[in-house]
Amino acid sequence: MNPETLELLVTRQMPFGKYQGRLIADLPGHYLAWFARQGFPKGELGGLLALMHEIDHNGLGDLLVPLRQKHRT
Repeated sequence: MNPETLELLVTRQMPFGKYQGRLIADLPGHYLAWFARQGFPKGELGGLLALMHEIDHNGLGDLLVPLRQKHRT
């Protein structure tokens, strides 16, 4: 994991589905857990969803606070 990948979580939007248009960092835990059970999509999106699931599942969401603040200004 590198800082650029973490930044993608707070800048990249979900491109499809019920939460289309929502930032990946803002996806609800139950949605991320569903992907974990069903299988993450291939490619970069799947990697970002898997990373966000790990962050959410382990209660590490505070790691993204500085990045969120950086991208709000």
